[in-house]
Amino acid sequence: MNSLRVLFVIPKGSTRSSFVFAKRLGTYLAGLGVQIDVFYLASRTSPRVLVNEWRRFRREINAFRPDLIHSQFGTMTAFFCALAAGQIPLVVTYRGSDLNPCPDTAWWRSVLGKLLSQIAALRATRIICVSEELKGRLWWAKRRACVIPSGVDTSVFSPRPRDEMRVELGWGRAERVVVFNGGGKRAVKRLDLAQSAVAAAKEICGEIRFVVLDGNVDPCHVPKLLNAADCLLVTSDYEGSPTIVAEALACNLPIVSVEVGDVPWLLRDVRDSRIVKKDATEIGRALAAVLMPPRRSDGSHAVRRKRLDLQAVASRTLCVYREALGAPKWNII
Repeated sequence: MNSLRVLFVIPKGSTRSSFVFAKRLGTYLAGLGVQIDVFYLASRTSPRVLVNEWRRFRREINAFRPDLIHSQFGTMTAFFCALAAGQIPLVVTYRGSDLNPCPDTAWWRSVLGKLLSQIAALRATRIICVSEELKGRLWWAKRRACVIPSGVDTSVFSPRPRDEMRVELGWGRAERVVVFNGGGKRAVKRLDLAQSAVAAAKEICGEIRFVVLDGNVDPCHVPKLLNAADCLLVTSDYEGSPTIVAEALACNLPIVSVEVGDVPWLLRDVRDSRIVKKDATEIGRALAAVLMPPRRSDGSHAVRRKRLDLQAVASRTLCVYREALGAPKWNII
């Protein structure tokens, strides 16, 4: 497989951290001997831009001559690949909002995006879903789908001394700090619920620094933030396999989360992390319990047990590539 050439197709993101997990996966696959090239799809909505992107994509295929194309998202990205890839085997990874409801997007665009995701699944030679729940949303082709979480780069995300990280960030040693990943999608992430839960926790344990990541934080700073914080809070209505949860686990950061995506599986048997009902008061109580006194979890052990590190994820992805290259190209369902 050393000569395998794979063309990643990634939608152009709107924030600094957009699809950083896909880029990291490419780096690890390259370490396994795969030649990776990346095509950034400039638009998913403009017909004029998409026509130009089609021409550019065909030129990229002719120049790179990939053995396989890997769409790193559904919706128009996967549909574009399904139409433009020709006879080249196609792997599609569905990550969450491409199959889940997305209240941050106009209803018609959300419905159209889900429809394009489902149509692309018909063309895909193999399918990767980041959680079992997401796989269950496929209308067809489930036999060609497997579950591989996004994974976490444990060379970047690992336990570091909390107090040292706080000195670098200018945070007080005695402060209680809760991190929330908004990612530019406040409606689906439920920032409103998170704020109410933090307010409820303050009534119990006192002042809390509430740090909201909006997607524009430099990815290099995220490990420092997670190691300096006391808790990660997740209140989303929908998720696939949230990468921030795996990253927090790798940093031994306790997590308080509602039951969403594969988070219950990720937190199973993890010390000092909790799954709670989607109620501000209950979430607030759980936060206060984790914060008094602050402690660290054993999440890094869970990352190893569950094979969430990118090295393992890259190896499993390579197995999917092997299956795709040996599978009938037009085995629809």
